[in-house]
Amino acid sequence: MAQVPSMQAAVDVMESEGVDVVFGIPGAAILPLYKSLQTSSIRHLTVRHEEGGTHAADGWARATGKVGVCMGTSGPAGTNMITGLYTAQADSIPIICITGQAVRDKLHQEAFQAVDIVEIARPVTKWAVQVKEAAQIPWIFRKAFQIARSGRPGPVLIDIPLDVAKQQIEWEKGLDSPLPLDQVGPNPKALERTLDLISQAERPLLLAGGGVILANASQELYELAELLSIPVQITLMGKGAFPEEHELFAGMTGIQTQQRWGNKSFLESDLVLALGARFGDRHTGDLETYRKGRKFIHVDIEPTQLGKVFPPDLGIVSDTKLFLQALLKEAKNRQRKDNSTWIERISHLKQTMGRRDDFDDTPIKPPRVFREINQAFDQDTTFVTAIGLYQIWSGQFQTISKPRKYLVCGQAGPLGWEVPAALGVKCAKPNEEVVAVVGDYSFQFLMEELAVGAQYNIGFVIVMLNNEYLGLIRQSEISYDMNFAVDLHYDKNGVDHVKLMDAFGCPAKRVIEPQDIAPALQWAKTEAKRLQLPVLVEIMIEREANAAMGTSISTIVEFEPVPELSTANS
Repeated sequence: MAQVPSMQAAVDVMESEGVDVVFGIPGAAILPLYKSLQTSSIRHLTVRHEEGGTHAADGWARATGKVGVCMGTSGPAGTNMITGLYTAQADSIPIICITGQAVRDKLHQEAFQAVDIVEIARPVTKWAVQVKEAAQIPWIFRKAFQIARSGRPGPVLIDIPLDVAKQQIEWEKGLDSPLPLDQVGPNPKALERTLDLISQAERPLLLAGGGVILANASQELYELAELLSIPVQITLMGKGAFPEEHELFAGMTGIQTQQRWGNKSFLESDLVLALGARFGDRHTGDLETYRKGRKFIHVDIEPTQLGKVFPPDLGIVSDTKLFLQALLKEAKNRQRKDNSTWIERISHLKQTMGRRDDFDDTPIKPPRVFREINQAFDQDTTFVTAIGLYQIWSGQFQTISKPRKYLVCGQAGPLGWEVPAALGVKCAKPNEEVVAVVGDYSFQFLMEELAVGAQYNIGFVIVMLNNEYLGLIRQSEISYDMNFAVDLHYDKNGVDHVKLMDAFGCPAKRVIEPQDIAPALQWAKTEAKRLQLPVLVEIMIEREANAAMGTSISTIVEFEPVPELSTANS
């Protein structure tokens, strides 16, 4: 067997696992990997911050369903990746972070940029490992890809000491291939019980979480909903799992990202079949209200998710796609109930409890922005958004019809995620339209990654809702009777984001009047495609606009003012 550099084996494995782009920053301890990478088919993008690299790999993974890869040198490169690892773990996204490390015999001597990154990363990864022997490299990389993709997907960190990275090993790539993934299907008796509970219910709901999208099970969900005539709700992470224009779409339940009619539909249901959902606190709110009066069937590929938040009436460990395929097969042999009255009820709620989005006011009201976004971009556009009031408005008002077209950092909620994630998405889908919906403060967290888009001609649209506040925190402070340390305003417009974009060599426009939103979005679409650059539309919204939120799903239904968001509430 041939002798090859150990890092060549690592690159060979990555190529065979479907990696076509990696995001990173070279440094002394990781240079052997870069030497092997430069002669490979894998494209490398030099990011401006290692956290940005993790988010770019995250975006690439969400868009493709494959394992994203980022890399950096020793010391602070690894510690800068921790937020990205946590984000990927929280949202079940398969990425691999590769770090260089000081030579093994110097690790105990506090060598330059030597830090125990494995122990630091362990709580926010599925696996964190340091390569002790060069001969282990191809097998550790194979195992890393398998772990990242198997069960509930998630992140892996591989730490490689410099002396290990410099060695030669015995390796022949033609004798190796990706490791198999274990597929967990449902117990047949659990399928029977599921159908029994559905047949006994008067007002059943299917609840699609992010696990439906991760399992590529949206088509099976669609077929089951139509076969059994059961309305479908989505969680924030499940947005796109079911077309929102479909007559069976029953909205979104939650205390932040929700529709009033979605919450009302949920409160009137008597059975919820939850598919790949975590029952996160921003979805459930007060658990007593959430659970009262209905039974729950919880399907998840990760056994420890069952009963983590509350005990279901029936828990099923299964891959979501395999579960839906098996349930479809069984359901076709059963007599089906007439749910037309329940479907008509949900349609009535949708027609009578919707929120306005047609405001013509100046300053611009946020719902108007999302009305224009819905009209300007088609179903094949991929949207990326992060955390804040703009995410909440986005979840409430944006209409999404296809899976992997609405990418949101749901659980960890790191500010700054959108721009690097959008870079990753656009690298994965170069011929598709990508739009990052951002807030002014989140944009400033990792705005240096605009340089990556400018350098490598990565064209996408950025829509900024600028209220010159830490808006979500300002709204939260109202209950404390305070307004402290959240105002970002210090002159006429605060940070001049148009000038900032110009400094990166990227076009931008500021919008103040609502009638100017549509032409600005059209301009941005055209320029991003023509110039192959990030293009910003900065929309100055009502400074003290609030999002509809509550402590339980019932309070939003009962006490939200109508027409919603028509006046500031500061």
